[in-house]
Amino acid sequence: MQPLQLNRVFTLLESGPVVLVTTHGGHRDNIMTISWTMVLDFAPRFAITTGEWNHSFTALRESGECVVAIPTVDMLDTLVGIGTCSGADTDKFSRFGLTPVRGSIVKAPLIEECLANIECEVVDFVERHNIVVLQAVAAHIDEARKERRQVHAVGDGTFIVDGRKLDRRVMMASKLPPDI
Repeated sequence: MQPLQLNRVFTLLESGPVVLVTTHGGHRDNIMTISWTMVLDFAPRFAITTGEWNHSFTALRESGECVVAIPTVDMLDTLVGIGTCSGADTDKFSRFGLTPVRGSIVKAPLIEECLANIECEVVDFVERHNIVVLQAVAAHIDEARKERRQVHAVGDGTFIVDGRKLDRRVMMASKLPPDI
């Protein structure tokens, strides 16, 4: 084993897929790319890391709601593009050719081009670590979508794409909720 600089250890632990988070603030929708996500338990509760450096953060804080949209690998350049421009001066839906769809509960829009969309309410802000805890209140999936591979950020400008799915549900059955 070779030494690894401590400022690079996060590249070994990147977890969930890169997601798009939509917000509705005032009279405007916005999208931000988030690569730091975390599932908190089997309840539909999870967390994202963001803060005041993101234009969408104010709308997220003020509205207390958002949509977490799950894109696929065919959207990689769109994910990077959204993440490298600001909603302060860019209509990201228009610029990136994305279709906003009205959600069933929250005001933030779903993204039609994504594999899935999760409507969420904010249940906590852990300000010390810029963590936003979300509770899912509705979810939608495009079962007809052929591309289903998700993208994972390594954190250094490179990405990993989901590969083959390995099924061990029978072996793990005693640890999974009965309806999974």
